[in-house]
Amino acid sequence: MNEQTVHNKSLVILLWLVTAAFIWILLPFYGAVFWAVILGILFAPMQRRLQLKLGWQRNLTAGLTLGIALVIAILPVIVLSILLVQEGAALYKRIESGELDIAGYVSHFKHSLPNYFQHLLDRAGVGELEGLREKIVKSAVSGNEFIANQAFSFGQGTFEFLVSFFIMLYLLFFFLRDGAELARKMRTAVPLEEHQKRRLQLKFNRVVRATVKGNLLVAITQGALGGIIFWFLDIPSSLLWAVLMAFLSLLPAVGAGIVWAPVAAFFLLSGAIWQGVVLGLFGVFVIGLVDNVLRPILVGKDTKMPDYLILISTLGGLAIFGLNGFVIGPLIAALFMSSWAIFIETKPRVQLP
Repeated sequence: MNEQTVHNKSLVILLWLVTAAFIWILLPFYGAVFWAVILGILFAPMQRRLQLKLGWQRNLTAGLTLGIALVIAILPVIVLSILLVQEGAALYKRIESGELDIAGYVSHFKHSLPNYFQHLLDRAGVGELEGLREKIVKSAVSGNEFIANQAFSFGQGTFEFLVSFFIMLYLLFFFLRDGAELARKMRTAVPLEEHQKRRLQLKFNRVVRATVKGNLLVAITQGALGGIIFWFLDIPSSLLWAVLMAFLSLLPAVGAGIVWAPVAAFFLLSGAIWQGVVLGLFGVFVIGLVDNVLRPILVGKDTKMPDYLILISTLGGLAIFGLNGFVIGPLIAALFMSSWAIFIETKPRVQLP
């Protein structure tokens, strides 16, 4: 082994060690770094257009784009989060005070079921009404108590939140200003052919834009429609249910139906026929239509991944990375497919005799 080979291996080991150490020190703020990168990719075209049209320096156009991103993408999320915590705390108080009688709803629902289903509940061990009511009430109180506690913990963790928030804004400014140059340097360091590196970068950008813009647009639309119909039917805490439907709509195929379908069934079985019919029809032909029409156009078209792969990668991403996983999961799946496609294309073919 010559001296040059030893030198190269030592350099590679050093690179791996310092890279691992750098990632380790960024972990406490990985969410801020991650969303700075994502927003930088989303708003980079706007920054380039502003620079071409206005002819300003990169600092000014990056600052202007940062302000637009703050108004369009960041402030609405903060306002909605505050409203959601307040709505959850108010719902908890209504349950704890007895104003919202969940036990009564459970009792009415059970007695409205056909005898056959009541018998199945008895055989499954959940037919004892008092015990079932007590469990559901405790679960509801515990769940909403958690939301109420988050309001308190949010106040305690305000400093950490503000630090992460300003780190994200600070990094986003530089990603907008220097993003193209950073991308070129990263491409240079990747040991692949230029067209392969370009292909992976395009795939990365397309999946990020399709996943964030497409999924968020579908989620906002479904959540807003669900909240409107819940408010129209006078269902308590319609904002809370709207946000829950928006969050669940990030999952392809199942989505917001996890929320509105059981509520529609409860209305039908409890005798509120017109409410159940209206909610069911609205859920299928309006909320469901948004998912069936918009998602393939906004998400599947650019990611070029089958729905089942988007679903399983989204679920896995959410399970491992939390809310950030709805982007990280499909992104890893897309890069996995692209990397294997490149490997298969470049693999030497076996010559048969």
